[in-house]
Amino acid sequence: MAGDAGGPSGLGSEPESSDSMRTFGAVVQALREHAGLSREQLGEHVRYSKHTVASVEGGRRMPPPDFVERAEPILGDTGVLRRSVPHVVRKPGLARWFRAWAGLEREAISLYTYECRLIPGLLQTEAYGRALFASHLPPLRDEEIEAAWEARSERQHLLRELPNTAFSFILEEHLFLRRTGGTEVAREQIDAVLAIAELRNVEIQVMPLARDAHPGLGGPMQLLETADNQWFAYNEGQESGQLISDPKVVSVLQRRYARMCAQALNPEDSLSLLQRIRGDL
Repeated sequence: MAGDAGGPSGLGSEPESSDSMRTFGAVVQALREHAGLSREQLGEHVRYSKHTVASVEGGRRMPPPDFVERAEPILGDTGVLRRSVPHVVRKPGLARWFRAWAGLEREAISLYTYECRLIPGLLQTEAYGRALFASHLPPLRDEEIEAAWEARSERQHLLRELPNTAFSFILEEHLFLRRTGGTEVAREQIDAVLAIAELRNVEIQVMPLARDAHPGLGGPMQLLETADNQWFAYNEGQESGQLISDPKVVSVLQRRYARMCAQALNPEDSLSLLQRIRGDL
């Protein structure tokens, strides 16, 4: 996630609300008021702050499991919260600026990604992703990490749910040498990339360290083509992202990506390099 493209920098403090979250929150509020409790008093019973209670009641936060279990006997022990919570669905924890791009991704017929900072979110293993979340500053709450991984895991289904969509990745060699999460996590991540590369709709190329210059040195980029042959681009920074629709700007980025495809190792040599890196870790 930068937004969810790869790293965690774009994580929101809370997942986007949904109708079921708001409905559940309204039920909690009604039961609390019927029991004659303030939010602060309920918070003392469930061991959460009054602000957390307010977020749950407002549908802005998923109810933690221990919140539900502790609230039930205080709010009448009817079982309504336990029976309702499995039906509460949150919208994935994507950063606000990334959601428009994520929507376009689902309709894309081709999607190109160049990454020089970290393994892209579509290719990350859970261990690698969680290692990124663990290094986030300011530190993330457990529920934020769970929401972030849930969003990333859901997005990864695109690789197999869209078999007619062409996915292209150009990844810098140093991403696999960093050993993010430790040696075993790095090996597992390389294994995952090698496995994904076997999909017929996925092409992975590695930009070798020996390439002293190329057009992508200005930063990561993503490009996609929609079913009606419109092209969009997306660039992301530490705390922001930019969806680009200007044809002139998109054309420049397309030319840069095409040049990088020619400068990177071909897919076969790229996979051979990854296998060698794995053996040397």
